[in-house]
Amino acid sequence: MYSATLYGVILQIVKTEEIAEDVLQEAFVKIWRSFDSYDAQKGRLFTWMINICRNLAIDKIRSKEFRMKVSTDSITPANQAEFTSNTFNPDHIGVREVVEKLSPDQQKIINLMYFEGLTQSEISEEYNIPLGTVKTRARSAVKMLSKLFKGSV
Repeated sequence: MYSATLYGVILQIVKTEEIAEDVLQEAFVKIWRSFDSYDAQKGRLFTWMINICRNLAIDKIRSKEFRMKVSTDSITPANQAEFTSNTFNPDHIGVREVVEKLSPDQQKIINLMYFEGLTQSEISEEYNIPLGTVKTRARSAVKMLSKLFKGSV
């Protein structure tokens, strides 16, 4: 039921279909084994599952094995994954539309963190923004997104 969406989330981060499939498999195993730790009072099941997938995908791209593979492979347009209609696209569920309601600085941070898979430290270094500023923008953006999704803004 959730596989296409979860696969899309992973694919946006790892950018390679083969690796995304492996991470998705690993994610389903982790979800199955750790289901007892899910707490419905802390959030929806779908959100919990997306977070597991996102974290595993980020762990994968930070791994030494992944970095070695990327540095030795030449990436051509033929290697890049194409999204199909059944994969996750933030536009399909209105996420991009809601993110566009944030300030430009907050949009940039959210796009880099959640859609590109960068850490706050990586954003700080790569875009020459103080780490504290990145953290503040991320925190305020998440608070605003929460309000927007709940319809209280």
